[in-house]
Amino acid sequence: MTGLITEPNIAGVDDIYERLIAMHADASTEESLKLAARLNLILINHIGDPAVVAEAITLAAQRRKGKPR
Repeated sequence: MTGLITEPNIAGVDDIYERLIAMHADASTEESLKLAARLNLILINHIGDPAVVAEAITLAAQRRKGKPR
């Protein structure tokens, strides 16, 4: 696998967003956090490349701190 892809790379983004929102419907904050963590772990397993996952974690942490890409 190549490095982390940061450009749009999937069709049907609006449909995916709606499914994500629906997944959290009627969930408490704690349940939503658990759902998000479970989804992350499933996707991390699918990616299967520790270097790409580490790059994604770094990018997410930078954005959390308001740093540019």
